[in-house]
Amino acid sequence: MLRAGIVGLPNVGKSTLFNALVANAKAQAANFPFCTIEPNVGIVAVPDERLNVLAKISASAQIVPTRVEFVDIAGLVKGASQGEGLGNQFLSHIREVDAIVHVVRCFEDDDIIHVAGSIDPLRDIEIINLELALADLFQIDRRIDRTRKQARTNKEAQIELSALEKLSAALNEGKPARRVSLTEEEAEPVTQLALLTAKPIIYATNVSEDDLATGNQWVEQVREYAAAENSQVVIVSAQVESELIDLPESEKAEFLATLGVEEGGLKSLIRATYELLGLRTYFTTGPKESRAWTIHAGMLAPQAAGVIHSDFERCFIRAETVAYDDLVATGSMNTAKEKGLVRSEGKEYVVQEGDVMLFRTGS
Repeated sequence: MLRAGIVGLPNVGKSTLFNALVANAKAQAANFPFCTIEPNVGIVAVPDERLNVLAKISASAQIVPTRVEFVDIAGLVKGASQGEGLGNQFLSHIREVDAIVHVVRCFEDDDIIHVAGSIDPLRDIEIINLELALADLFQIDRRIDRTRKQARTNKEAQIELSALEKLSAALNEGKPARRVSLTEEEAEPVTQLALLTAKPIIYATNVSEDDLATGNQWVEQVREYAAAENSQVVIVSAQVESELIDLPESEKAEFLATLGVEEGGLKSLIRATYELLGLRTYFTTGPKESRAWTIHAGMLAPQAAGVIHSDFERCFIRAETVAYDDLVATGSMNTAKEKGLVRSEGKEYVVQEGDVMLFRTGS
């Protein structure tokens, strides 16, 4: 299961947001810095209305969504890369995740202390990004010193040195590692460094309930910043999400409608995180269950089968496949077969988003 780390300055709403993401989580949320020290972990279902439709078609007894793991990481502060505020410990937690959800405070509240004394999301983003970049530079510079000696006689070390020097130059110019173009040969040796600024990022702008539908001037600033580095922005309100937890399902839609939105920001955040990680969904469906399975974009049919069970990949023969839209349009698998919409795909088939599949295997 892939992991997304929730980061940000202290008191921006990270733990409140995490509690809302994982309704039964026990992440502490309080109005003082370093409230979170050890990371809290929660597994979250990815919302997908297609599962409900498939379950109706197949009269499934159970629905099983795909999932993403979220990690609530303690608030970073200026100087974290030099160990300030237990910074080294917190940075190591970020190194272990696949993507970053950077929570940015875009609301005013005199009762909630801001560590810098004022609301300025761009300043807050720069503080976090600078600390991540400094931590990466420290790691890269140490590696360059070691690799430069080996590069005198070793071709592989020469390739690695080239990659490290490109990364170092970019970071010193204020660019994250994820924006550095490396060849496959160059990327391979530096992957093990797990660079913090190489991880894809979503900015979660935390707003008051009044701004959930439209955002505000701070959200627009973050959008402009994110666009420049090709990152995503999602509007959320930790305040609203924490209130939704205690409401019956029948009242949630009505409450959100009064705020001018159809759904809370968390569903958008979960979906955006899933897409950010380069993930795709295919489905299996039948009377027992309708289930979503997670794969990486570009996976072949045998690899996708292996997500269910390694034996399925090893013994793969073919996959009976129908596009979700075609199955819904025909109303049943039998009708889809009669219309020639169910295809027999072999080992070279690249699984597409929303494929509904049945794998045939041998012994």
